[in-house]
Amino acid sequence: MIVIPESTFLSDYPESCGLVCKQGDPESVSGKTVRDDRIKNSIKNSQKIMDKYHVFAQEIEQMKEDGLFNTIKVIESSQGAWLTIDGEKKLNLCSNNYLGLAAHDNLKKAVLEAVEKYGVGTGSVRALSGTNALHIELEEKLAHFKHAEAALALTGGYMANLCAIQTIIGKEDIVISDELNHASIIDGVRLSGVKTKFIYAHANMDDLSKRLEEAKEAQKELRSDGGQKRILIITDGVFSMDGDLAPLPHIVELAKKYDAFTMVDDAHGEGVLGDHGRGIVNHFNLDGEVDIEVGTMSKAFGVMGGFITGKKELIEYYRQKGRQFLFSNGLSVPDAAALIASVNTLEESDELVKKLWENAEYLKKELKALGFDTGKSESPITPVMIGDENTAKDFSTKLFENNIYATAIKFPMVPKGTARIRVMPSASHTKEDLDTGIAAFEKVGKELNVIS
Repeated sequence: MIVIPESTFLSDYPESCGLVCKQGDPESVSGKTVRDDRIKNSIKNSQKIMDKYHVFAQEIEQMKEDGLFNTIKVIESSQGAWLTIDGEKKLNLCSNNYLGLAAHDNLKKAVLEAVEKYGVGTGSVRALSGTNALHIELEEKLAHFKHAEAALALTGGYMANLCAIQTIIGKEDIVISDELNHASIIDGVRLSGVKTKFIYAHANMDDLSKRLEEAKEAQKELRSDGGQKRILIITDGVFSMDGDLAPLPHIVELAKKYDAFTMVDDAHGEGVLGDHGRGIVNHFNLDGEVDIEVGTMSKAFGVMGGFITGKKELIEYYRQKGRQFLFSNGLSVPDAAALIASVNTLEESDELVKKLWENAEYLKKELKALGFDTGKSESPITPVMIGDENTAKDFSTKLFENNIYATAIKFPMVPKGTARIRVMPSASHTKEDLDTGIAAFEKVGKELNVIS
């Protein structure tokens, strides 16, 4: 038996832990004793709990030591050209709010009216009683905007990619993917369970041709159900780290030659490229020639959600078979209403798209004039190449001290030695805003000997 010292309070040993002996307990000695095995077991259980989570604590500490720990900043204002962080105004150069729609009056007005009429939540998955009239209106407007036959709205671009791939690709089919595709595409391919996968060198059409030859050879063996294996080529539209565009016309040409399906994830092209921001497919005059277009509505559209557009038969198949659609609630009423207003705003005018490009071109020109390397971007995404990871981290920190919020992108998001500050202009920036940011870049660049 173990005696608990008289100075120990009962509150130190909660009854739920099985450590407290009450007065009169036959197990007690001097009123405060417990059996040896009860304490030993409790200590052992506590040790197990500590060991169970210790591995996470260790990894977090290692991330901090390696400079990979992400300290998330809290925004205390609406999204716009300037943000309030810790009570201070910061120039926002790291948001995906390309067109400034996240706080646009049209969207706010639409949300208030919709909430008054429909409430807030949808109450169920869309396949049961959770499809609101706003969902249908949004999908019809998206299809019209994208010059597509039909559209399906989901709760995120990530979910849309998972749905687009997993629903039509099985383990016996074939996927060919660009080596720099987004993580959601990689996860969608994994989720499909497909066994025959080919990765082609980034935007390299000679390499894609070789992979397609291999795919055609693999396709000669039929699936176990007797059907022919599908070949799906997947690419990002705009690659988010460098801002370069997929060579979509060549991809479509090769897909036709080898009878493959094509899928483009245009997260950073929606609202940015093409007529009135219709995306990369429209940008290359390929409307109707790409089988699956996936877009996000959390960037240029200013809200949240994702969508798939394509032929009506394909979209209906997704509606009937897509697990991400069938087993998850749809967009909330405020989100759906805001997105309808967002699409309407883009349909009515291309003023915001033009302003975005005007700002992006000015920013790149001025940064290059100062001696910065802005990479090979063909979009508003402006990578200021630094190289060294620690220098990039210090550069971002110093910018923040100068009231400029622009984040460092470093390994493992990009290969080691290619760290950069990814600068994201928007239509909401004025020339004066951009000049403020450019002056800060010049100051910090010289301090850290990135430019002379």
